[in-house]
Amino acid sequence: MSHTFSRRAALWMSSLGLATPTKAAASAPPYTFRDLFNQRDLKGWIPVNTEKDTWSVKNKMLVCSGHPIGVMRSDRQYENFILHIEWMHLEPGGNSGMFVWSGARPGENRLPDGVEVQMLELDWVKLNTKNGVVPPIAYVHGELFGVGGVKTLPDNPRGERSKSIENLCKPRGEWNTYTVVCVDGVIKLSVNGKFVNGIAKSTQKKGYLCLESEGAEIHFRSIKIMELPPGVTSPSQTAAEL
Repeated sequence: MSHTFSRRAALWMSSLGLATPTKAAASAPPYTFRDLFNQRDLKGWIPVNTEKDTWSVKNKMLVCSGHPIGVMRSDRQYENFILHIEWMHLEPGGNSGMFVWSGARPGENRLPDGVEVQMLELDWVKLNTKNGVVPPIAYVHGELFGVGGVKTLPDNPRGERSKSIENLCKPRGEWNTYTVVCVDGVIKLSVNGKFVNGIAKSTQKKGYLCLESEGAEIHFRSIKIMELPPGVTSPSQTAAEL
């Protein structure tokens, strides 16, 4: 972990009103990032409803084939945290994403509940425009939205979803970096170094992290998490079921 990245994390925490550790708070655990992907194997991740060859590790990258549609989840649940994840699509219009605060129980469309953090390749809109009619979800880059019964309050509404106020996503073949700050039902998303989207008042505030397989090959090369102090609300009211 670079010193620059650690300093940025401290600034993000400060902007959210979260104190960073000091000598006066020596009894509190230190806020540090740890790897969720070790670049060697799938330790720490549990396939939920995909196939054995959907997920693999190649050249220190986590590779998702995109088939079949489904998810792989973290080995435990998380509540308040900062997540750093780097991803790259390989196909035009590639579709994927991740879920936070998820129960990781597939629904009718094989995807679970939680709040989805959308990861779509830039050609998705063009490839899904038919007879000059742009699809209703035309601005999908970095969208945040509740799924599977989870409700949220969007910062930048597009229906029940929240859209990014600026498109900073890079096209296929290039790496994108998401920083996802999740605290007490609030999520803020930074794309390639700039905060562009957010939601609040999520009805689910603790759960698994899920990586999504949705029809297109996608690579991940860095997944890190910094756990933050828990909230004051009752876990029975806010957490995904085990």
